[in-house]
Amino acid sequence: MKLNTKIRYGVRAMLEIALTDPLLGTFQKDIAINQDISNRYLDHIIAALKTSGLITTFRGRKSGYILTRKPSEISLYDIYKAFEPDINIVDCIAISHHCERELKCATLKPWTELNDIITNYLKNKSLEELLQIHKEINP
Repeated sequence: MKLNTKIRYGVRAMLEIALTDPLLGTFQKDIAINQDISNRYLDHIIAALKTSGLITTFRGRKSGYILTRKPSEISLYDIYKAFEPDINIVDCIAISHHCERELKCATLKPWTELNDIITNYLKNKSLEELLQIHKEINP
């Protein structure tokens, strides 16, 4: 399983926003510079994060962004879901997918279990934890 760049950059953008005082907000240009993400690509990431309700504009247009919830209340899974509908490490475990081999497939159970482990890990890893790691490696 490989996470696409929108998800990875989305996590980095959320971390950058979380690092800033919520009374000031974070400008997109600062996110782009500090996280080494092109401003054009960051437009798409910011739009997805806003649409998903994870961030909002602070003080109207041409202003910074703030988190809509505390970092401890935002999971990596929340950020993942801003860009992808759900985690499915293989197509056959998707709810919308029907496989004729489903009842006799020995691989379905291990793939489903692994998918659940990954999903639960992301659900239990908060943005607050990333902030703590960031502070440890950037004193």
